[in-house]
Amino acid sequence: MPIRARDLGLPFPGTPGPLNAITDLPGVSVGFCTLTDPSRDMRTGVTAILPRDDRGQPLPVWAGFHALNGNGEMTGTHWIHDAGYIIGPVCITNTHGIGAVHHGATRWMMGRYAEFFEGEHAWAMPVVGETYDGILNDITALHVSPDHAIAALDAAVGGPVAEGSTGGGNGMICYGFKGGTGTASRLVTIGERTYTVGVLLQANFGRRPWLSILGKPVGKLIPEGEFNRKDLGSVIVVVGTDAPLSAVSLRHVARRAGMGIARTGTPGGNSSGDLFLAFSTANPIPMPEVSGPLLAKEELNPEHIDPLYLAAVEAVEEAVVNAMVAGEDVATVKPRGRVIPALDHDRLRSIFAAG
Repeated sequence: MPIRARDLGLPFPGTPGPLNAITDLPGVSVGFCTLTDPSRDMRTGVTAILPRDDRGQPLPVWAGFHALNGNGEMTGTHWIHDAGYIIGPVCITNTHGIGAVHHGATRWMMGRYAEFFEGEHAWAMPVVGETYDGILNDITALHVSPDHAIAALDAAVGGPVAEGSTGGGNGMICYGFKGGTGTASRLVTIGERTYTVGVLLQANFGRRPWLSILGKPVGKLIPEGEFNRKDLGSVIVVVGTDAPLSAVSLRHVARRAGMGIARTGTPGGNSSGDLFLAFSTANPIPMPEVSGPLLAKEELNPEHIDPLYLAAVEAVEEAVVNAMVAGEDVATVKPRGRVIPALDHDRLRSIFAAG
């Protein structure tokens, strides 16, 4: 089994789900299309998240969005602000792959919901986020195509989630170490119910001296190989839960992703697009255009939501570290002749063993 941060003795707080992944949420599946070809300077890909199994009939997924720093893109957020929900998948890729992945996800949705598109005045607005992989990938070659997005969506399954250099995370760097895809989860009891909070993120941000893991100044203790003197990357965070939340509460949950990444040391660099989406799989309803005039929903009282906020913060923090722990040494494309190192497991383990 791949090594994860907890396997190295890192004492993360909170109670994770069985997989410690976003797929601990019932019905959530994740797929990847990973594109690696050193002869073509290709190291990129697409990550796809399906919030619920809605094959054949689209179902709204309640959602909220927050931008900590807007030097990036996530499509569909204007509608999320106005409607409070999304339809279909969430995808993550590189900066120049946004259009291709949006096209592919739209084609995929038209196939998945074919009857609905044929019988209604339906439209597709998939959510697609990006981070910049132009140091480890020739981003100007436009390697990502619509078919790659469809392949990632078709590959989506439940169960354990691959981390590090997978899908859209393939060419990403985090705190000067090889970064990429990370995931984690938490279980939270509020009242008499237990809810799951799951996170998947694409970590491509931070400078080495900033890196702090559970209060340890890891970036200063492992300074070798720092590449950038400036924060050139971004981070996309997707937080899912089965707790019944209003659109307002989901925006507030999305904001807490910023606190999760801040725990790892970043102040949020000017060149970093730090974009966060939260969704809830509770309260499934038909599409509003085919529903009646009244909708009945259950919502968690915001006065009792603090444990959910804490769970989101903790899961985001752990997912960032998981992304780095899964990394490997990778040669740079721009400029050539450098290597982005993996986070050394033995040194990280020794930092925490020292107390």
